[in-house]
Amino acid sequence: MSFIEDLEEYDAELEIRLKKEYATVFGLFRYCVLTAEATYLCNRLEMDTTNQPTYPLVHLTMEDVWVWDKNRPSRIIPRAEVHTTQDVTIEELKPESEIATTFPPGFELSDE
Repeated sequence: MSFIEDLEEYDAELEIRLKKEYATVFGLFRYCVLTAEATYLCNRLEMDTTNQPTYPLVHLTMEDVWVWDKNRPSRIIPRAEVHTTQDVTIEELKPESEIATTFPPGFELSDE
């Protein structure tokens, strides 16, 4: 197997693990936020839009966040801020009354 094939296989394995992790944690979050740069799951979301002369500037502040990024050692982070001029899609997955705002004590993801 060539070096390039090894890298492609490794990348495919990372992608499969990421998809499994996404399926595992999806039910823990209230919002799914899609931007041109990344996909986020979060439990708290604030959005501010500033109209510029040529384009709108969107500022997202998220708390209790899971980031779709196969290269991150830890995808769960306490807070994220995003500034973008691209499209933003926000899906409310659950009403606030159905979701806890923090992970349970000892919560861990398995690689399986």
